[in-house]
Amino acid sequence: MKYKSVPGNQFASDNQAGICPEAWEAMAQANNGYASSYGDDAWTGKACESIRDLFETDCDVFFVFNGTAANSMALASLCQSYHGIVCHQSAHVETDECGAVEFFSNGTKILLVGGENGKIDLSAVQHAVERRQDIHYPKPKALSLTQSTELGTVYSVAELQRIRELAARFSLKVHMDGARFANAVASLGVTPKEITWQAGVDVLCFGGTKNGFSVGEAVVFFNRELAYEFDYRCKQAGQLASKMRFLSAPWIGALQSGAWLKNAAHANKFAKLIEQQAAGVPGVKVKYPCQANEVFLQMPAATLNALRRRGWHFYTFIGTDSARFVCSWATREEDVKALIGDIRELSENPEKPHVVNKKPKR
Repeated sequence: MKYKSVPGNQFASDNQAGICPEAWEAMAQANNGYASSYGDDAWTGKACESIRDLFETDCDVFFVFNGTAANSMALASLCQSYHGIVCHQSAHVETDECGAVEFFSNGTKILLVGGENGKIDLSAVQHAVERRQDIHYPKPKALSLTQSTELGTVYSVAELQRIRELAARFSLKVHMDGARFANAVASLGVTPKEITWQAGVDVLCFGGTKNGFSVGEAVVFFNRELAYEFDYRCKQAGQLASKMRFLSAPWIGALQSGAWLKNAAHANKFAKLIEQQAAGVPGVKVKYPCQANEVFLQMPAATLNALRRRGWHFYTFIGTDSARFVCSWATREEDVKALIGDIRELSENPEKPHVVNKKPKR
């Protein structure tokens, strides 16, 4: 299959890339004749087994349409409405889920903590848990991590082991938002089990969309007791796909071919190239360490505006005082070189702002 790349000026999100060939081919193979609905099909069964093989453990797997549903329902399965969920103040479940976590959990309170580079500070977590232990305060029950983080950094195995110890001390269940989990695995060069169940993670929301799928995330319960009646949650929330094989088949194609890791390593490589090339441009500062597929660059507003006028797409509302550039499985080296070339040119020779000519008043 020949893939026509998306326009090279798309660095706003890895969601904007198309479907990778392996996922597309798997969906095409699944689109052959009839199959049982609602997940009772051979494709979904095979996809679940592929995920169990990947993590080298017996786990319960559920496929949902998007990350908001995956995170929200997974966290709801860990908590009662009077509980609290501790997470980083920049976590996606806090900033970009439109209150879905609170909605699906019937009002569970999100307790925010700080920490450098998008990672939770353990002393802040301890303070959030211990600050109040009376009946008038939400009882902390879950700890939510983002891997890789919203700021493009990655929790190391050692960091996760320290988090596991703290979570165990305070009886906190651990949820991992893994929308870019594949990028973290590629960055660390570890096996998936080392940064999930072996590090104390109870449930992982394993991202497929940002890794090259058309749609679909896998909710993976390593603590299988927590998966009790999760299938009913999926149905009630409108997340039980009738033609489930088209959600599950891409996982077979990506996992069995190794494309899930190849795609992530590709995206990481070009994000690192942006970081390296941008670091030497006058007036441009790399805001956070680039450890996955996101790069945050701080530069004058005039430069950012000029980049947009030249057709470049990126976000500035994520992080602080910086622009985010995201690479995907489809990012090309020539796209990166063109971006860096424009950043360098505009930083050295700023464009004059456009002046709108107004008609004289009569």
